[in-house]
Amino acid sequence: MHPLRVWPGRPYPLGATWDGRGVNFAIYSENATKVELCLFDDVGDQKESQRYVMAEHTDMVWHIYLPDARPGQLYGYRVHGPYEPEKGHRFNANKLLLDPYAKAIARLPKWSDAMHGYMVGDENQDLSFSPLDSAADAPLAMVVDEAFTWGDHRFPQIPSHQLVIYEMHVKGFSKLNKAIHEAHRGTYAGLGSHESITYLKELGINAVELLPIQFHSDDRYLQEKGLTNYWGYNTMGFFAPDSRYASSDDPLEVIREFKTMVRNLHDADIEVILDVVYNHTFEGNQMGPTASFRGIDNAAYYRLVADDPRYYMDYTGCGNTLNVRNPRVLQFIMDSLRYWVTHMHVDGFRFDLASTLARELHEVDKLGAFFDIIHQDPVLSQVKLIAEPWDLGEGGYQVGNFPVGWSEWNGRYRDCVRRFWKGDGGLASEFATRITGSSDLYQWNGRRPHASVNFVTCHDGFTLNDLVSYDHKHNEANKEDNRDGADHNDSWNCGDEGPTNDEQVIRLREKKKRAILATLLLSQGVPMLLSGDECSHTQRGNNNAYCQDNELTWLDWSSDESKSELREFVQQVIELRKSQPVFHRRRFFHGQAIRGLDSLDVTWLDPNGKEMSDETWNDPSVRCLGVHFCGGKIDVDEYGEPIIGDHILMLFNADHGQEIEFRLPNLAEGKPWQRVFDTALFDEDETDIMQNTYTLKTCSLVVLKSPVEEEVESK
Repeated sequence: MHPLRVWPGRPYPLGATWDGRGVNFAIYSENATKVELCLFDDVGDQKESQRYVMAEHTDMVWHIYLPDARPGQLYGYRVHGPYEPEKGHRFNANKLLLDPYAKAIARLPKWSDAMHGYMVGDENQDLSFSPLDSAADAPLAMVVDEAFTWGDHRFPQIPSHQLVIYEMHVKGFSKLNKAIHEAHRGTYAGLGSHESITYLKELGINAVELLPIQFHSDDRYLQEKGLTNYWGYNTMGFFAPDSRYASSDDPLEVIREFKTMVRNLHDADIEVILDVVYNHTFEGNQMGPTASFRGIDNAAYYRLVADDPRYYMDYTGCGNTLNVRNPRVLQFIMDSLRYWVTHMHVDGFRFDLASTLARELHEVDKLGAFFDIIHQDPVLSQVKLIAEPWDLGEGGYQVGNFPVGWSEWNGRYRDCVRRFWKGDGGLASEFATRITGSSDLYQWNGRRPHASVNFVTCHDGFTLNDLVSYDHKHNEANKEDNRDGADHNDSWNCGDEGPTNDEQVIRLREKKKRAILATLLLSQGVPMLLSGDECSHTQRGNNNAYCQDNELTWLDWSSDESKSELREFVQQVIELRKSQPVFHRRRFFHGQAIRGLDSLDVTWLDPNGKEMSDETWNDPSVRCLGVHFCGGKIDVDEYGEPIIGDHILMLFNADHGQEIEFRLPNLAEGKPWQRVFDTALFDEDETDIMQNTYTLKTCSLVVLKSPVEEEVESK
């Protein structure tokens, strides 16, 4: 390659930007003394073909413009400066570094000793200095042309209270689906295929929450054990879709394939929410590699221990924490988020360990700069924002404390519903609060029920099938001697550990799965269904399958009668949720205590048909209760017209040994209740209940309804 012409360029935008004439390169480093742009001709090159000193330096941004560069150009950086780990500086120009703003990554890193800024094995550890050149092993960025024909594309803009979220892994969802073209299985194209979208639509899903698809790194220790970072919570490229989930090896095609997937899902009115990781990066602690941020400006990008900056503040358990107190790091996060909305057209984000982003100093500050910037941003303030409201630091459990405009994974909902259906006593009052939107957590600061993203299972932990099949985790496949993963799961194996031929155990497990799923899907708030729970996917008791990229985590699309019945039941319940507005209210029930005598829209009942008393609420033996959602005008639509809903009666019996005769409340004009479903009956049809009591089977949930005449209500 002949030397290219060099122009000064501009400090903004950051990254490599093709403008139709040439490429502008800009990179932030506050403490560097010199920055060099390195160009490569091929992904197999052992070293750069050309190196350009970025002589221009404006507002801590180094920049250069190459009028002869084109999309497809491979590049990296070498950054010079002091190597003083004890002062927080880890510059080492022998290391080729990945652009934090890379829109495409053309080469994965190879974890050799050269990838570290220090000499691996040296007695001084990370205080030593490595002269080894990493150019042959480092990841390479690629210049992209972002042009894409979106056509008449539109964002679905589904109101949050109407969402039904499906948490899924792009690869695991379709990898074994033989109905999809073989080359597309396990890819963005596979998820965006007609077959996948038809499945999601028939199930009733209108939002998919994708486990991290931003380019991630597989940890060296996992590779050495023959494992991978399957979940992807180890982000390397915050602007680049991971090519390992694409059907093409061409990085430019990867971007187009991702955009096509989004467009196809949007055409079917399905939103795309990304699980994103802005709390830490792939470089780990002080013993990790120097492959990007650490070598560009360690002290600027990372939170360091104030009195010993050789070490990192670690609120994530992953070795480091991004320094959101630095305005340039905040800018980096916001630029990345806006890029995924404006260029890739995603509909929102779920933030991993979001409490970390709120830490201004050490404490979690819910009004921190990160939230202030989000709220005033005209793009990001309009998308779905979901927090995982905890991290591993002191005071990191912040369920209920995020600001207006945010929804949260409701860990308290998960724990309560698991324990209730496991048969634990003393939960009636909390259970009632959780299934009506957790007003105790969210109403105090003006938020609404959709602030609660309800879930019982997610990628992290047991699947639903395993929740009712295992008392203990079985993580031997992770090669950590079963030490990893949570030990407290609120699970019960129903009598046998793991697979069984005992028909009574099998039937109990099926009843429990149906009861749990119905509870989840009919609770106030936003239900999140774990991909595969609707067809009894099992991970054979592994509750931490983050490193299992194989049939343990890939959905099994083969079907049998029980799987089909469960999937059809989930379809039925989601359809009920959508058809009955009382299940997706925009507001809490009058904003009053759920036991308030003045509340006309909801009444809680004991098995005698009487309103629950304080004594009953507090009785630790109570495992059975009912709730009557009064029919009539539930809300108004966008035109101010009344939304009319039926009377709904839900009866819960979490007792595993006792059937309970439940007295039904009387309706006006002697109308009968109609059974919608009973989770203990597997082949029932809707039918009128003519008697004034209903026999609740053990471990069951029953839903009854009685229509309300719209013309009567409108008078």
